[in-house]
Amino acid sequence: MSQGNDDSRETSTPSVVGVRRLKEAMAKPASTRIFTVANQKGGVGKTTTTVNIAAALSMGGLRTLVIDLDPQGNASTALGVPHRDNAGIYEVLMGTHEISSVVQKVAGFPSLDCISSNTSLANAEINLVSMVARELQLKEALETLSANYDYIFIDCPPSLGLLTVNAFAAAKELLIPIQAEYYALEGLSQLLETFAVVKKRLNPSLNLSTILLTMFDGRTRLANDVAANVRAHFPNELIDIPIPRAVRVSEAPSYNQTVMTYDPLSPGAIAYMQVAREIAERGKAKGVTDFDSNVVSINYKKDGEIA
Repeated sequence: MSQGNDDSRETSTPSVVGVRRLKEAMAKPASTRIFTVANQKGGVGKTTTTVNIAAALSMGGLRTLVIDLDPQGNASTALGVPHRDNAGIYEVLMGTHEISSVVQKVAGFPSLDCISSNTSLANAEINLVSMVARELQLKEALETLSANYDYIFIDCPPSLGLLTVNAFAAAKELLIPIQAEYYALEGLSQLLETFAVVKKRLNPSLNLSTILLTMFDGRTRLANDVAANVRAHFPNELIDIPIPRAVRVSEAPSYNQTVMTYDPLSPGAIAYMQVAREIAERGKAKGVTDFDSNVVSINYKKDGEIA
């Protein structure tokens, strides 16, 4: 194992010094792509997927924003931005702060911003109930900001409450991480029902565009069976680059980093980078050579480039 990797894992600094860029830039979208990353089942990799794809896209030269809509604040922690006591997305939803005033830069990335969660966000579900157009608070706030970014990712809590509905109403695309295990598909039907209701009543432009398999162990028959099942039902939505179950991906947030800077040559980082590239290729402006999705493979045993 290289000394460089050891240094990146054992650093005690809370933020990353320097700016990470890829040699080969990623394709820009025709217009801002707003993703809601949702799955009401906890522990499937929503936050991990959100911050690592966002970090990878930023490294590819794309202007990216992460909105931490989970009261636990894990996305804010992983990106190394203050979030305990400062104003964040809760104050925006309550109408006490302009959304532009709570945007924070993420250290170490050329164009990555974050709107943090804070401890008050746990009260949002209750406080939103009495508000007029309560499901549209986030959508209205984002309208003043979205043109500044190529990609916006909204990290949802593990529930289907008002925060998640706000995220659905504000987004253009839905990204669902699915853990490669037996119960993975059981909760998916309820999530898709909520998606269908929001699409019909609140946000007709919302599309289920992306499904990603996380915590994948290709040595087990179960993981491959789940992958085959998802592939059969969602052949166009599935990005067929599974995210491996990897220690480095789990360790990175404890150092206030994404795996992109914590251990960029680890299997998890390489997989997320390839996923980000495919997302960028799928959404690039017309007139550019089409990208044949679902054909990118990755050999987790082999050392490779970051991009």
